Amino acid sequence: MANNTILVVDDELGIRELLSEILGDEGYNVALAENAEQARNYRSQTRPDLVLLDIWMPDTDGITLLKDWANNGFLTMPVVMMSGHGTIDTAVEATRVGAVGYLEKPIPLQKLLNTVGQVMRGGKQHKFSPTLSLSNLGHSGLITELRKKLEQVENLKIPVLLTGEPGVGVEHCARFLHRPNTAWIVPESCSFLAESPLTQLEQAKGGLLFLGEVGDLSKLEQKGLLLLLGKLEQYGVRLVCATIRPLAELTAQGTYHPRLFEILSNLCITIPPLRAHREDVPEMASQLLSGWIESGEIPLMHFSTAALNALRNYDWPGNLAQLTSIVHSLALTCTGDEISVDAVQQALTFSSREAVSVVSDIPLNISLREARDIFEKNYFEKLIEQEGGNMTRVAERAGLERTHLYRKIKTLGIKPRSQNY
Repeated sequence: MANNTILVVDDELGIRELLSEILGDEGYNVALAENAEQARNYRSQTRPDLVLLDIWMPDTDGITLLKDWANNGFLTMPVVMMSGHGTIDTAVEATRVGAVGYLEKPIPLQKLLNTVGQVMRGGKQHKFSPTLSLSNLGHSGLITELRKKLEQVENLKIPVLLTGEPGVGVEHCARFLHRPNTAWIVPESCSFLAESPLTQLEQAKGGLLFLGEVGDLSKLEQKGLLLLLGKLEQYGVRLVCATIRPLAELTAQGTYHPRLFEILSNLCITIPPLRAHREDVPEMASQLLSGWIESGEIPLMHFSTAALNALRNYDWPGNLAQLTSIVHSLALTCTGDEISVDAVQQALTFSSREAVSVVSDIPLNISLREARDIFEKNYFEKLIEQEGGNMTRVAERAGLERTHLYRKIKTLGIKPRSQNY
């Protein structure tokens, strides 16, 4: 990996020279590319710590180059887009693909230095992975249709409810709806809905508020969410909620507020399980592997054709989260330069046994909600044990952001190992 290096990609010589001089004076190593072809060649040989990428270039535009890197597993470094002719739609598209920021030309000096400084500091603490955007969930008809649905509702003001099985990637879809350079708020707990439901609206003003599970809200929290829904327009907040729970059934049973269900179900998008678009699995697995290779975590390796076929034919009850976990485990334990079909089958068999073990611990003379709590408690305790208390790895395997993970284990009464918390 390059050391403290910024790659500047711009077809204007004056811009390249100016940025090189400014950033060089700040102590950065600066590499220059005048078009997408030069940028591709540079990226194929080394990984810069940051890319400043112009959107409008004569050979290939910056968005197309960004998509190429994302699809080929090369988007493992932060990219900030630049444009003198940019629109908010262009910035939104770049963010969806995986860009972390957007600078409008002429770029004010302080804005440039602040953005570069923040991204470089953040990049050292965060491993950029090809799982971070919806563009990496596949290219099948189902996923293409999912993207179209999200694009159709992106400019609507009404709340969106995302539904799907655990691990399908609801947060990727929520981020798809998030506009760049606006607030992105994910509360650690939904308890604020019962205590002070409008506090998060102030923080999310003009941006997006994401509530990761609204199927488990208490009666008081449901009333708080109803109050919050009535104030969204006043604060200019886009609300995106997600659930794995059957809200229609909960409403029919009297445990979910009918008015709340009516509002949330007005715009509902279901994310398909991985087994429904299994043709995407080989490409996704290869991209995940490329991401960890690029980050320097694992040496150069690849899947055998038979191994990819075995992954494709599996049912993936844990969806994207399970795929991520298994590919990572295979990469860490592979002793050669090829991951074999035998290794894949052993990993899948072990994963299935683990799931059966967790489920078999649950008594059947209790309610579904109590059974779910027991399952989740066993599940997270085993993950924490297997990962030696490394909460970053636990979050990756569970398919959750760390803030969601901490909220969940706190709710379940699990105490993580203090040295890794």
